[in-house]
Amino acid sequence: MIVVAMGFMPVVMINPVIIKKSGRYEAEEGCLSLEGKRKATRYRDIEVKYQDASFKWQKQRFSGQIAQIIQHECDHLEGIII
Repeated sequence: MIVVAMGFMPVVMINPVIIKKSGRYEAEEGCLSLEGKRKATRYRDIEVKYQDASFKWQKQRFSGQIAQIIQHECDHLEGIII
């Protein structure tokens, strides 16, 4: 599960899966798990399938910084630390 702050309400994503991605680029990210910054490959636009807080399946598109945050957090769910 990840929780992403978007506007006034946090969005809960249970079992998120990135099902589409486009616009590959190289980013430099920090992480609360590590000191400093690291390079990571990210995508500008993604589509994510996930269950919401009521366990209903949702599918949503994200872009820009929110997409980068979601990719970073999904990496953590896969045991990847940048």
